[in-house]
Amino acid sequence: MSTSSQRAAGILLHPTSLPSRHGVGDLGEGARRFIDWLAEAGLSRWQVLPLVPAGPGDSPYATQAALAGHPLLVDLHGLAAADLLPDDALAAPAFPIDACDFPAVTAFKEARLTLAAEALWAGRNPVWKADFEAFVHEHAWATEAATFLALKEAHGGAAWWDWPAPLRDRETNALAAAVGAQRGAIDRHLARFYFFERQWRELRAYAHERGITIIGDVPIYVDRDSVDVWERRDQFRLDAAGNPEAVAGVPPDFFSKTGQLWGNPLYAWDRMAADGHGWWVRRMRRALEQVDLVRLDHFRGFSAYWEVPADAPDATSGRWVKGPGRALFDDLSRALGSLPLIAEDLGVIDDDVESLRDGLALPGMRILQFAFGEDAAHPFLPHNHRARSVVYTATHDNDTTLGWWQTTTEAVRDHVRRYLAVSGHDIVWDLIRASYASVADLAVTPLQDVLCLDGGARMNVPGIAEGNWRWRVRMAAFNQPLAMRLRALATLYGRSVTTSRERRTPTGQ
Repeated sequence: MSTSSQRAAGILLHPTSLPSRHGVGDLGEGARRFIDWLAEAGLSRWQVLPLVPAGPGDSPYATQAALAGHPLLVDLHGLAAADLLPDDALAAPAFPIDACDFPAVTAFKEARLTLAAEALWAGRNPVWKADFEAFVHEHAWATEAATFLALKEAHGGAAWWDWPAPLRDRETNALAAAVGAQRGAIDRHLARFYFFERQWRELRAYAHERGITIIGDVPIYVDRDSVDVWERRDQFRLDAAGNPEAVAGVPPDFFSKTGQLWGNPLYAWDRMAADGHGWWVRRMRRALEQVDLVRLDHFRGFSAYWEVPADAPDATSGRWVKGPGRALFDDLSRALGSLPLIAEDLGVIDDDVESLRDGLALPGMRILQFAFGEDAAHPFLPHNHRARSVVYTATHDNDTTLGWWQTTTEAVRDHVRRYLAVSGHDIVWDLIRASYASVADLAVTPLQDVLCLDGGARMNVPGIAEGNWRWRVRMAAFNQPLAMRLRALATLYGRSVTTSRERRTPTGQ
């Protein structure tokens, strides 16, 4: 199940953060320029966050359709090039350049996606229309998700457990009648899913042509108010009315003194096991249609998960409950073959988690920001790294490295300076260098760190619902001097695509 052992390096950047002319990153010109820049830098990995339609707080870790792609990522210029939008539809208001104004962007783009859907149905591009019909035929999840979203709209955005009981419970006659009444809205959502699918497929091929593989992200849990729960309530611990018996969270940790109360419904692991974990097989198969490797979020929850009473005000009253363990991954392997996974093994980790990870031969994660301030035994210090792992300066949940450096204690800063034998005047790149020098097979750096940005560029603050996920980069960041600085480090430490190829080429050939 392990990833390739060849040394490599990459960048963590969610597509919403890419530069574009329409207020949010998309799959168009900015994405291609970023891929070209990665190749220029000798890097071979692009790590993204979940590609799903964002949920509350614009979070990619909360969605009403876990198998769908985010319509806001659709490149409108690409739709115009396919004769599905007139050129005058591309004119945009003065959106912020460095941050996403999600409400304004959503209103702007949804109107144009609807126009493009109408042009698609009218046959303005026969090739795309035939491809759309094939997409709908081949992906049953798309119709399920489109139906769910259309019904939510028809019910004023109400959660599915507050719908009339016949629809809540998916009674055949009631569901058929509702589908007939909402056919137009369902088709509109299907078109949006298709636009994302086609453009992502083309962008991924573009990346592969340039030697870039894509690391995706699958959160362990899904939202209660989602098609994924409504369509398969039997897979979750819910009562007859759709109310959870208990919910997901994590105990108190570095990020929160009262833990994190996520509120997601918990899986009925015994029922999932009865059909070979078919729900998870479907989800992982879908993920591997979109990306090359999968970062499996909250991996420790597969060993044991934190169960919180449904009415608890915070996560402190939770308890550990044994998870599915190896049985889930054995079923996934039987159905899908070797799984290219990265275990997000952060948080409260015990011997059972490590045993599960190592028994599956999965690389774990090492975060340099967490390494300092304790003693020499800390597993995230570079001298304790191992090859089968991924080293990060930080993740999307951390402050930027410069922001962390500016706000951490003097004791931590002193440890960093002594450990790395540096003055600290170029601390972000000192830590990037340390990650590249690590024996870890893969080093991934958030783009904000490559750009030496402070905490104002932070992507997410765990436990804070609003104001996250907004950061965007400008096109000028993808410049040659910065690419060459990365290439020099990647070459020096054997992570460059070029040096890897040269190392495998016999002398004289």
